[in-house]
Amino acid sequence: MPPRKITLLLTSLWVCLSAVTGHAALRPVAADGAQYIPLVQGPPEKGAIQAPLLKWQKGGCYTSWCETGWYSSAAAADLDGDGTSEVIGSAYSIFALDGATGQLEWQVASGHDRGEPGADSVGRTWPGIVVADVDGDNDLEIVTAHSGGYISAYDRNGYFVPGWPQQPTGGLELRGLSVYDLDGDGTLEVIATGAVYDRVNTWVYAHDGSLRSGWPQLANDSGYAYGIFNANAAVGDLDGDGVGELVVPSDVHYICAYEANGEQIPAHAMYAGKGWGKVGVWESLEIELRGWGTCDASDGRAERFRPNFAHTPAVIADVDGNGQAEVVVTGNVYDCGYGSYPSQYMGVYIFNADRSRFNASGFDWLSPPVDSGAPLSEDYNQIENAQPNPVTADLDGDGLLEILYASYDGRLHAFWLDKTEHGDWPYAVNDPAEGFYRFASEPAVADLNDDGRAEVIFASWAEKGTGATGRLHILDYLGNPLHEVDLPPAFSGDWNGALAAPTLANIDGDADLEAVLNTAHSGLVAYDLPGTAQARILWGTGRGNLWRNGYITR
Repeated sequence: MPPRKITLLLTSLWVCLSAVTGHAALRPVAADGAQYIPLVQGPPEKGAIQAPLLKWQKGGCYTSWCETGWYSSAAAADLDGDGTSEVIGSAYSIFALDGATGQLEWQVASGHDRGEPGADSVGRTWPGIVVADVDGDNDLEIVTAHSGGYISAYDRNGYFVPGWPQQPTGGLELRGLSVYDLDGDGTLEVIATGAVYDRVNTWVYAHDGSLRSGWPQLANDSGYAYGIFNANAAVGDLDGDGVGELVVPSDVHYICAYEANGEQIPAHAMYAGKGWGKVGVWESLEIELRGWGTCDASDGRAERFRPNFAHTPAVIADVDGNGQAEVVVTGNVYDCGYGSYPSQYMGVYIFNADRSRFNASGFDWLSPPVDSGAPLSEDYNQIENAQPNPVTADLDGDGLLEILYASYDGRLHAFWLDKTEHGDWPYAVNDPAEGFYRFASEPAVADLNDDGRAEVIFASWAEKGTGATGRLHILDYLGNPLHEVDLPPAFSGDWNGALAAPTLANIDGDADLEAVLNTAHSGLVAYDLPGTAQARILWGTGRGNLWRNGYITR
């Protein structure tokens, strides 16, 4: 084609684009007076993601050792209203640190307060630290739950709030904790779930420590339930009625869902009048609708594969942006045709508010994605278990939410609503060449440089007895590693890493964010995240927010 015709063609194309974009005035002009469209026309480039820098470590530790940290994400909040944040964390004791320096402000034994100096902690802290104005008095409270069965509510100075603590399980461990205003009265309810050996596994308290009417559940025959061995409950407005509901997976292949008064939420009419908690979940929708599978090893996969929800939380989120909330839940899919119930892969499901499977906006989840990766290890004596806490966030800026979760296959997964993993997902933290296992934490998600696409920030940990440490990882939205920084070595212990999701917050009053991690054997550690002054946090801590309720609103 002659050069002049190319010029005219490009000019015509630019005029057409200008009519759409309104940028006709931006046409470049060549020396001969012809107007040319640029070969590349896009948004200005944002700054590169910079490497995290260690700010402080050993937060909450003692002179020669640190308490073992578990799956509890730290919190960051300005407790005293002085314009700077405190960092609140717990392994066994609860402690508040100065955000800028990591210096201890106060520390109390779990199950006790500052009025009982020298008391022993009642047990470890599994769920994330809740910080919220629970009683509506415009001051923040700190709520914690522990393996001694205690729920405690503290004021900003570490003293019990009247009505607390409570001990619902008689000493069995509480692994789930969240708050929400279930009835819209301006105060928050406290929801706790227990690692119990019974179907009564969920307690709801008013802000003053009194047990609410209709609780605990499951205390009737409206569903099937058992112990809850992770922070599984999601609490939020599931059906758009302006009040809160609870979705509670537990150690069965059923998921209970409750109104604020403890009544089981009805399932879709196709389930013949059953409530959420009476509809078993199967890999196959056909078997699920039938209501039972044979669990016979000689029968096909559809009759045998179903998920268990002992360690698999739920999230309430509007995944497709149509104004209606869905429930996203992971599940450990096992083969019930064998007595040992061997695990197959970590599955992910999306349900509508009426318990039917999600099938909308061109995305069909009537059948879930399958065979995402077999377990490397489920033996916590070898390596602490990977907890598949689902995270929902818009990674690519298209208005739809992706689903991320860590798995026992040694990888962090990210599923788009088309049921595939894009780019370089899943991302493996485990490298077989090392000769030992590594697992990943629940991730945080933020657009660190405000370029419209999110980064994924998470931690990892190493197998026991190796002397190895985990890392702080930052990946781009397609799962490509941007930075991987070794966490501090164990101050006490023979391995290290961080089991809990990082917490993203500005803890020192400068322009940038920090990432705070509750490590296994070096206390709380904080990293500066340079160049993040304009960051947008999409999922900033364990279970999404400091209410720890797994409820994401747009």
